[in-house]
Amino acid sequence: MSSSDYTNTQGSMGAFSKAKELQQKILFVVLALVVYRLGTFIPIPGINSEVFKEIFAQNSGGLLGMFDMFVGGAVKRMSIFALGVMPYISASIIMSLLTHANPTLSQLKKEGGELGRQKINQYTRYGTVLLATFQGYGLSVGLENMGGALGSAVIEPGLFFRLSTVITIIGGTIFLLWLGEQITQRGIGNGISLIIFAGIVANLPSAIAGTFELVRTGALSPFFIIALIFFIVLIFVFIVFMERAQRRIFVQYPKRQIGNKMYGGEGSHMPLKLNMSGVIPAIFASSVLLLPLTLSGLTGGSGPGFINTLSTYLAHGKPLYLILYLSLIMFFCFFYTSIVFNPQETADNLKKNGGFVPGIRPGENTAQYFDYVLTRLTLVGALYLGMVCIIPEVLISKFSVPFYFGGTSLLIVVVVMMDTIGQIQSHLFAHQYKDLLKKTDFKGSL
Repeated sequence: MSSSDYTNTQGSMGAFSKAKELQQKILFVVLALVVYRLGTFIPIPGINSEVFKEIFAQNSGGLLGMFDMFVGGAVKRMSIFALGVMPYISASIIMSLLTHANPTLSQLKKEGGELGRQKINQYTRYGTVLLATFQGYGLSVGLENMGGALGSAVIEPGLFFRLSTVITIIGGTIFLLWLGEQITQRGIGNGISLIIFAGIVANLPSAIAGTFELVRTGALSPFFIIALIFFIVLIFVFIVFMERAQRRIFVQYPKRQIGNKMYGGEGSHMPLKLNMSGVIPAIFASSVLLLPLTLSGLTGGSGPGFINTLSTYLAHGKPLYLILYLSLIMFFCFFYTSIVFNPQETADNLKKNGGFVPGIRPGENTAQYFDYVLTRLTLVGALYLGMVCIIPEVLISKFSVPFYFGGTSLLIVVVVMMDTIGQIQSHLFAHQYKDLLKKTDFKGSL
């Protein structure tokens, strides 16, 4: 370590020790995540835990296993947080689609300002409750139909169990939504993302222990573990590089003369991220492809024949599964990017503010240029997501590596860590700037 790096590190540590507000925010986040983790151990009333553990072990390779990864083992224990924040994420995506397709909602988002944003957030919460209600009822019915060698998964099936399960699931989802909002407002980082991050990280130790157990029993070789560690580190570095990658479009603003002085004329850059859709395409693609496998597992192979056939061809590592997985990821990348970034709207806003891209006429031509650049960026971003997600799928299928070493979980962990660390650094810089202002004497001699 050079002397300058050491000085910078010491300065950052010194700034952190003085930043009492930042310390309180971090402490609040830690306590909130502890509350979340404790909630994942509170089971839904009326569940036979031993029977459900047996059932989950038989179906952990399907959608149940993937959802369990996102909710920190809450599905395996069938806790009050079994759905996690997934209903809210689904409601947010549906609301984004409706905002994009419905002229009334689109106008509310564009022209409503803060009030419009609050209205849309309120509609999203209503959608979350509605989805949690349907999913909770479906979960209760599914639990009543589950059984193992030790008996039924539900102690006393019936209307009371269904009603209590729905109320419990809705309450758990709403509480997590409230907890995520509190983390965002009073803590550091995005609360919803941190809750998903905590769920994945919490089960990493058991996943690592299970992998080393495979080495002890001889199922995996020590050389494979070394190669796996190297591969994970390489994926981490690659994800960080690609998530930071962006295309900067130069924007010029005209000069304006006010009196005898000339204002403006400066230029700026409009950054376009290589991957605007984040991890949403990977999550949705996995959910769609794992659904037939899960349905087949829950029905014990006695369901419709086409579902069992699909489950055979859509198993982990199968060529059809990999091809469809990549295709769905690319589709959702382009689809979601078109929702979060509107070239026409961006070009119109730029024109209103007097900005223009050098060599491109303002208005329609600028929108076409943005669309051209965005299409190429999204293609590269979709291929990057596909590669990151497909390669670990091969490891999962061929070597029985846990879900937690998959591409989706690695993406979530890295992206959330980058966002949180970036916000911590921003708070530290702001604190150092305030200290500098206090120490600086602006009353210098003339």
